[in-house]
Amino acid sequence: MNRSVRSVATALAVGFAVYFAARAVWWIVQPTAPLLMVGAIVLYLSVVIATVLIDVHDSVRMPAWWGVIAVATAAIVPVMVSASLHSAHRTAPFATWYIGGLGLLSVVCIVRRRPVAGWLVLAVLAVASALSLGVFVALELGLVGSVMWTVVAQLLVLFWDRAVHDTAHLADIQRAVSAWHATQLVRQRERRVRVKYALSVAGPVLTRTVASHGNLSDDERLEARLAEGRLRDELRGASLLNDAVREAIHAARLRGASVTVFDEGGLDELDEHRRDEIRDELAEVLSRAESERVIIRAARDENTAVTVVGRSGTGDSDEDAVGLWREIPRERRSDRVG
Repeated sequence: MNRSVRSVATALAVGFAVYFAARAVWWIVQPTAPLLMVGAIVLYLSVVIATVLIDVHDSVRMPAWWGVIAVATAAIVPVMVSASLHSAHRTAPFATWYIGGLGLLSVVCIVRRRPVAGWLVLAVLAVASALSLGVFVALELGLVGSVMWTVVAQLLVLFWDRAVHDTAHLADIQRAVSAWHATQLVRQRERRVRVKYALSVAGPVLTRTVASHGNLSDDERLEARLAEGRLRDELRGASLLNDAVREAIHAARLRGASVTVFDEGGLDELDEHRRDEIRDELAEVLSRAESERVIIRAARDENTAVTVVGRSGTGDSDEDAVGLWREIPRERRSDRVG
């Protein structure tokens, strides 16, 4: 709860408690046991003010054991007040102060996030006042007001908690959107950098191709094929690449192998350190690959980050044509064992 709101609520509660106590001592008829009346007033004031001010680690929620004391006070105070007065005087204005006073205690318990204690205080007050004054007389002399204020307090607390929850939820959504937007900006910058890098490699070859109208030598055709592959890798498998992986793919293509890279988000949600380890392992696998066609795929899988498959040139549907199969896990093997 906001500190300013809490300060205002505290001041109001203490002010009303003092009002009910002042009303109690404004006797128009001498109690038969004045010390008992004074004891009830002191007990009431002490418990209400303590209920308002008791603080545990700067929390609005008061201790459960203090709720028990509040309920006990609601049972004791009406008995003390009734015992201090003659039966004919129990309906006097100063004699019924405890109805509103204990209604206030019920409200304070609910505001302090102990609704069970608050409703028990109200229930005990209703029973005690009905036994002492009669049901209809108690309702007429303030019990209805205590019930209404307790209901209003409960509704306000529920609405307040819902508003706080919704505000926190909206704040979480806003932070998530901001983080997503920042991530997208970073990824866009990375893509621009990688495309620029790829174009710097492929640009000269494309320029010569256009200038010569496609009439290229064998070396130039090889260079164009390598440049095309490099450009395609940067566009379709950006997160899988580092310098070591690029060199391993380049070496495989130089010996005549066909290398295809598919990045489908297999490295998403991994920290950068683990991504670097996966790229290094991928570069090591590619450096030892001898297959004519190598497919590198980073699919979304809860266990595997990257799959490398190597096949011969004539075995599209033959299982024996698979010469390389390597799965790189999302987590380090030592972590999964541990």
